[in-house]
Amino acid sequence: MTEPKPRFPIRRFDVFADYNYVRNLEHDMPEDVARGRAIWAAKVVAGRRYGASSGGSGGGSEKHEGNGEHQNADDNAFRSVGGLLQTDETFQKEIVDRMGREFYDQVFHPAIEQAVAEGKRYEDIRDQIRKDWKK
Repeated sequence: MTEPKPRFPIRRFDVFADYNYVRNLEHDMPEDVARGRAIWAAKVVAGRRYGASSGGSGGGSEKHEGNGEHQNADDNAFRSVGGLLQTDETFQKEIVDRMGREFYDQVFHPAIEQAVAEGKRYEDIRDQIRKDWKK
């Protein structure tokens, strides 16, 4: 049986979002919030990279953490980018559905989980892990 292929080329954005999803789960974040926060983080970082405003995190009760991340008073709340709430459904639509559920479940997500389990940093895997999925 052949390995499923992605519907569209896999982007660094996809790797970053899923990498953060796995890391969020490691920090005991509820699954839905872990996915929402992962897509939020990917969009904030992408927005900064391309000079766009991140649109804030959607909460008025934030404090700035030393690691460059914002923390809401309610740590299990979804956050906004450009006025749009970034939820587990956003992650599903923009990451999983884009590449295809079968590919995500059988190939992509297990590869990201393995890389995280091996202690690899995002910067070390972002291009290498997707090299065969860019076609």
